[in-house]
Amino acid sequence: MFNIRVDYPSASEEEMILSATTRNEKPEVRKVLSARSILNLQKLVGSVAVSEYIIKYVARLVRATRPKSDGAPDFVRELVDWGAGPRAGQFLIHGGKALAAMDGRFSVAIEDIRKVAIPVLRHRVSTNFQAQAEGMTTEDVIERLLREIPTPDIPKFSN
Repeated sequence: MFNIRVDYPSASEEEMILSATTRNEKPEVRKVLSARSILNLQKLVGSVAVSEYIIKYVARLVRATRPKSDGAPDFVRELVDWGAGPRAGQFLIHGGKALAAMDGRFSVAIEDIRKVAIPVLRHRVSTNFQAQAEGMTTEDVIERLLREIPTPDIPKFSN
């Protein structure tokens, strides 16, 4: 679902890792959540609402990563070999639901999608030699997409 980058530990953290994992001692493990609690949290996240507005935005964003898509901006056509598939959209929405639930909200916001975009998309978009020659990373391409892909129009309701 996510591609999370974790840097190397500091020298003292690395020493702690080495010490904790090479001794013949068993660490004390304590239960944090019960199986029922985990299932309830999964249900809670799954119940977070996703509007058609968010679905349209996610579809537009994911499709814009594909250089042969009608919705792809020129810079994607020039810098990307292949883009994200439908699972990327599913994971953007699931990640958005998780953020909304952790924030105590009942529905996904555009900002939730933007927050999870890089970890969801960074390993699903492949930049080409042109991008590398220009010093553009996959993250740069995704950030530019987030700036340039417009949100859908909000439908106007008449009285």
